[in-house]
Amino acid sequence: MTRYLFTRTLHAIFVLWGAFTLSFILLQVMPGDAVLVKFQDPELGLNPQQIADMRATYGADESAITQYIHVLGRTLHGNLGYSIETGLPVGHMLQAAYPTTLRLAIISFAGAIILSITFCTLALLLSEHVTGRYIASFISAIPGITSGIPVFWLEIVAIQLVSFHWKLIPVVGLSGWSAVFLPGLALAIPISAPLAQVFMTTAKRVQQLPFIDVLRARGLSPFRILCSHIIPNAFPPTLTVSGLVFGEILAGAVVTETVFGLDGLGQLAQQAVASQDVAVLQAIILISVAGFISIGLLSEFIQPLLDPRIGRNGQQRKY
Repeated sequence: MTRYLFTRTLHAIFVLWGAFTLSFILLQVMPGDAVLVKFQDPELGLNPQQIADMRATYGADESAITQYIHVLGRTLHGNLGYSIETGLPVGHMLQAAYPTTLRLAIISFAGAIILSITFCTLALLLSEHVTGRYIASFISAIPGITSGIPVFWLEIVAIQLVSFHWKLIPVVGLSGWSAVFLPGLALAIPISAPLAQVFMTTAKRVQQLPFIDVLRARGLSPFRILCSHIIPNAFPPTLTVSGLVFGEILAGAVVTETVFGLDGLGQLAQQAVASQDVAVLQAIILISVAGFISIGLLSEFIQPLLDPRIGRNGQQRKY
């Protein structure tokens, strides 16, 4: 287990370094010079020497290799640099923005799991009866339909119906968890689609195994078989997909926070792209990749605890 943990940690560090390097290259080849765009504004009244000093301050006058070494060393020491647009430390900006995105991710991820398990449970229970198979087929098709709905359209509809028409949840004047409740639920609907599809496919495969027939012959109710045997055996593959779903949450946060006017990492990323704020973009990319890797590692370590057939090295045991 220690060797496997050490190997996976090395892989995670390599992936994080690769993401840092690739993002640095892509941000360097972007057209334009953000420092010149910012400080050549006539309203600032800076002369050429002052502009050159500002470029030297941000390291924009150095070669790409020198900048890469400088930024990498600075990042390893926990210094993410300064924002060109605001002049504030990037770490302080992220510290102010990440709580909103973290709350949004928690609510949307929890909502996606609840929605996927609820839909799959209803579909599997109804499929046990002849009269309910048509309804079960319709419920099974819902995740495929919701996966094709644009996130921004779904969120606009949620605002119009839930907030303006039904007046259940306001979208203005809120803070903390209440401010991200409706955005999180709206984001959870398309995110639950891949979880529900994987969970449904795995549950149907488990439902056809011989030990399920033995449980039916012993007189156990369909609900007990589903909750005690099918769902626990179908959940580990769904847990693996949850790592990929976390990436969709980060991508959807940009649109969600823009639609609902939330001050999170998504909104900060959108503003950084508009102003070509390289330091902020680099930091957001690193945080996103680190979160994605952490969720993936956590799911790999939890799987052997949920499914004894999976060894501690991540491979299936042979009996």
